[in-house]
Amino acid sequence: MTLPTTPLVDKLNDVLQHLKKTFVGKDDIIDLMGICLAGRENLFLLGPPGTAKSAMVRALANLLEGKTFEYLLTRFTEPNELFGPFDIRKLREGDLVTNTEGMLPEASLVFLDELLNANSAILNSLLMALNEKIFRRGKETKALPALLFIGASNHLPEDEALQALFDRFLLRVHCDNVDPADLEKVLQAGWKLEQSDSATPPRISADDVRTLQNITTTIDLSGIRAAYITLIQQLRNAGIQISDRRAVKLQRLIAASAVLCKRNTAILSDMWVLRYIWDTEEQQELIAAIVNTALVANDEQQPGAHPRAVINSAPDADAIYKEVQHMTTQWEAADTSPAERALIKDRLRYLNDRCEWINNDTQKNFVLAPIDQLWEKIMQTN
Repeated sequence: MTLPTTPLVDKLNDVLQHLKKTFVGKDDIIDLMGICLAGRENLFLLGPPGTAKSAMVRALANLLEGKTFEYLLTRFTEPNELFGPFDIRKLREGDLVTNTEGMLPEASLVFLDELLNANSAILNSLLMALNEKIFRRGKETKALPALLFIGASNHLPEDEALQALFDRFLLRVHCDNVDPADLEKVLQAGWKLEQSDSATPPRISADDVRTLQNITTTIDLSGIRAAYITLIQQLRNAGIQISDRRAVKLQRLIAASAVLCKRNTAILSDMWVLRYIWDTEEQQELIAAIVNTALVANDEQQPGAHPRAVINSAPDADAIYKEVQHMTTQWEAADTSPAERALIKDRLRYLNDRCEWINNDTQKNFVLAPIDQLWEKIMQTN
């Protein structure tokens, strides 16, 4: 049975498709933005500078008809810079009232860049805002209209105090430079972004998103709850820390996957969102392998699945091996130009890094052998 809010789902999906055309190679991040927006949960972007983290969030903000608050945190950021200063007029009357105009408490979309620079002065206020969507200061208590918080950083938390802040971001995704093979598409899309475009992009209002968020809470999860419990236990047994609080909140994102697929009932493939609950980079492939195994075993070829559910992000050892063999032949060819050789070296570095995520040691060593051999040929040529 389809949802009565199908036109609103179409609006949000149109916004996401527009972003995908603009930002090549970032489909997974954009899909997660949509999931977190519909599920009203927070998203964390991890990646080095220059990988379009801020640009993607700003592009989403431009397509969302509502107020946006963006701030680059430093170790010296004070609460006033995020939540607003005290109202001087009220202060003269003896009342401590915050002037929140144009600040975080009034925003529909909040982007906190370099999130993990947060200091103890703003930590408690941020934790409450992220977890309960409430701003509290002295006697003031205000429900926040924020539809989505997005945090970004180029590193993971090391301080225990910041771990609590990081924990408030239910999903985490790595934002890196795109595959060298897609660089030309990135350059074309980036140049097009620099040019003025008279076409009207798709938009969605904050009220429309709130309607979708309310619908999310009505999705029937009963059919997948047993499988969900089993998956949570498997992840915990593998050493992944999933608190009961996080397990409860993840249900909203499973329901959001169903909403974006225009279903009022969740199916097993909606559990694909659990691929992105890692705490460390080393956990990414382990979690993906456990979740993918659960999806294939329980929900193979089920119609109506979210497109992201059928995409396996784990490296394909056979595909990498064949590509390296082809690159070796191309490198040895007499007519290979210097520019083509430079692309081969860039691509080989990328594939070498990908091999680190192959869990099977036999497969990993099988693929690394021809990579090492090609590197030797490259070094001899140089």
